[in-house]
Amino acid sequence: MATVAEPKDTLEKRGVLGHLKARIRAEVFSALDDDREPRPTLSHENLLINELIREYLEFNKYKYTASVLTAGKQCGPASSPASVVRQLGESGQPAVPLDRQFLVRELNAFEESKDNTM
Repeated sequence: MATVAEPKDTLEKRGVLGHLKARIRAEVFSALDDDREPRPTLSHENLLINELIREYLEFNKYKYTASVLTAGKQCGPASSPASVVRQLGESGQPAVPLDRQFLVRELNAFEESKDNTM
């Protein structure tokens, strides 16, 4: 008979244990969230701020933390405000990161070509 440690080690070796923990955490928060109180509409500015937070989390390899931010349906890349609105997940944030050039335009930022930073 297998011990609890064996499946845990197998999931860890396959690289899925962290994803499962993040998904469970997201589901627990979703269950605790009060559905009777509607969420405020996500403003354009907050959508961009959330996207920058997601980029930061992914850049620093906090992909499981980022997955909690974007719990919802999976979509293709967004390159315009209209496509962003069509692709919002349950969190109000796009399930797929916004196109980097779209962010650069929206934030009136410039991108250095050497290291891909804004």
